[in-house]
Amino acid sequence: MASKNSLSLIKRNVDIHVGERVVLKANKGRKRISVREGIIEKTYPNIFVVRIDSDVAEDAGRAVSYSYCDILTNSIEVYLHKDNMRIGSM
Repeated sequence: MASKNSLSLIKRNVDIHVGERVVLKANKGRKRISVREGIIEKTYPNIFVVRIDSDVAEDAGRAVSYSYCDILTNSIEVYLHKDNMRIGSM
């Protein structure tokens, strides 16, 4: 079982990188993985918001929110764009 301490460590790690460009790999189920790039825009107590950069008109400027639990359970993986370092890995 995940402890509250591990979620707070993940939140702190995401807080450090607010304003930085990241690559998100989200598990969509049935072996479908979505890869997007964006900027961590804001963090809240239970979620964080990423502004998506996209060439597709419908996705351009779209904000997507994820919970810190998504990182803990490996539903999403967040990597820094500049050095490919994973954020929140335990």
